[in-house]
Amino acid sequence: MNNDGVYVLDTNVFIEASRRYYAFDIAPAFWDTLVECAQKGHIVTIDKVKQEIERGNDTLKQWMKNIFYQWCKSTSESGVTDAYSDIMKWVIAQNQFLPEAKYKFANGADGWLIAYAIAKNLIIVTHEEFDSNIKKQVPIPNVCRAFNVPYTDTFQMLRNLGVKFDQYSFISKPSTANYSTYNTP
Repeated sequence: MNNDGVYVLDTNVFIEASRRYYAFDIAPAFWDTLVECAQKGHIVTIDKVKQEIERGNDTLKQWMKNIFYQWCKSTSESGVTDAYSDIMKWVIAQNQFLPEAKYKFANGADGWLIAYAIAKNLIIVTHEEFDSNIKKQVPIPNVCRAFNVPYTDTFQMLRNLGVKFDQYSFISKPSTANYSTYNTP
């Protein structure tokens, strides 16, 4: 695997993958690859993302709780809270965003994700896109641009890490990989 940095993953990376194109029952290799990349130090996420995912009641929640939890970094780590304070000051000062958008941003994981990336010099992975005209949301890329934080999407991260899902296998009977019944360690 190639690597041009360490990536910190947004909540939407996990949720979109699990609900759409990399569902646990059809693409277990994706989830195994995330674990492998985390083991090698290429990817992490944060405790606030874990908390957002654990609000659900699905396979992703179980996977996060029982498998990926060990790569969920604490946002109370050195430098993160200072960066978060700077981010929130910037968000509040922006007339572009509606008060409701600022409130939602302040109470979610996004600001903490960016703060963690700043403090640890990481690349954010998100499906959000920059939008110079948006008012009802504070997009991660808008804040990243203001603070010179690199960001990308899941597919570019996989390319940058040299990940390839190049084997085709057709299973005519149920898979033995059962991602819906993890046991607590």
